[in-house]
Amino acid sequence: MKLKWSSIIHKNVFLIKLISALLITVFAFRLFIFHSNEFSPFFASVTGKFEAQFLPPKVLVPENEDLIPQDIEVEKCDLFSGKWIPDSLGPIYTNNSCGPFIDGHQNCITNGRPDSDFLYWKWKPHDCLLPRFDPRRFLQLMRHKSWAIIGDSISRNHVESLLCMLSTVEEPVEVYHDKEYKSKRWHFPLHNLTISNIWSPFLVQAAIFEDSNGVSTAAVQLHLDKLDKTWTSLIPSLDYAIISTGKWFLKSTVYHENAKPVGCHNCPEKYHLEELGFEYAYNATLRNVMDFIAEEANSKCTVFFRTSTPDHFQNGEWHSGGTCKQKEPVSDDEEIELKDVHKILRNVEIGQFERVVKEKMSEDGGSLKLLDFTGMLLTRPDGHPGAYRQFRPFDKDKNAKVQNDCLHWCLPGPIDYLNDVILETIVTG
Repeated sequence: MKLKWSSIIHKNVFLIKLISALLITVFAFRLFIFHSNEFSPFFASVTGKFEAQFLPPKVLVPENEDLIPQDIEVEKCDLFSGKWIPDSLGPIYTNNSCGPFIDGHQNCITNGRPDSDFLYWKWKPHDCLLPRFDPRRFLQLMRHKSWAIIGDSISRNHVESLLCMLSTVEEPVEVYHDKEYKSKRWHFPLHNLTISNIWSPFLVQAAIFEDSNGVSTAAVQLHLDKLDKTWTSLIPSLDYAIISTGKWFLKSTVYHENAKPVGCHNCPEKYHLEELGFEYAYNATLRNVMDFIAEEANSKCTVFFRTSTPDHFQNGEWHSGGTCKQKEPVSDDEEIELKDVHKILRNVEIGQFERVVKEKMSEDGGSLKLLDFTGMLLTRPDGHPGAYRQFRPFDKDKNAKVQNDCLHWCLPGPIDYLNDVILETIVTG
């Protein structure tokens, strides 16, 4: 009896082991198939056999842009040709989060601008996607680099925009300013990145006589053949520079060449000089600027020349009651044209850039690049401070007459998207 019972137990154990082995085999096979489908989809070949095709591995972008694999295919297009489309995400910073870096005249929301729809648009090139500005990636790519944004108050406007976006990842430390606080420098210690704002509104040597509101007491004395050493002395130490100028050339100015007055624009009677016009001075200045970049700037520094940005004054100008009350970008079915003065400025800019590339540089411009933002910003008449360049201008009198700013840009605002384009330009080469 004991022997018979033992035999039955032995048979049951064998059966249990056999079933368990079969179950384990089936489970293992299904597990293998499941994971294979994750990384190795199978495709039938023309011979009837099955061949595994592995998906390409994910590419991790290193901190140093110079180490980005060269075989990655990146879609390229004209980043400056496109339109503004609705963007529900809005800006990556706020007027509150970036208050310390925003000039009071550009802090539109804090100053009481009642509408906020102008914050919910983004720039979309016609033929490709433009990645959203990634401040963390910018800081990683720019580790141990030095930047300078050189020019007038629009350049300062741009620097503040860039600082606001980067400060969402790391807070910059101001390490330098000049006596008038017009030129400044900031340092991002965790990434060893420096960003400078260099005040040089004409890019050439100039004696300027005006107050903080732009009211002149005398004509500007401009030396067309002498570049401003404030910025030229910095170029050899920089990795990247953005240079621009423009609207300052419309001021009443006496022009000097070879240390002698040669003419003027809006000539003061007492000088008895020939009216040469601002186009003459702008051509001469940009010729010298472009030649300097081509001949003197070292290969280390990539220089971006930014075209001048248009204003949107209507029914007057800066000091003559001009306003800009639009609350949306220009739509596709609307027409907007550059003012004649802006056409002249841009024609000179494009002409001098193309000349120096043809005469003195490689076909693609080498270390000199063009940032043609004129058309992009032309369609954003809603992005200016307008009456809200001052703090709550209508609190005491809702019908008060106040000076409008239809030249600079609210922060946050459309000028932020210059940084999207610039980062993409650097990444794609």
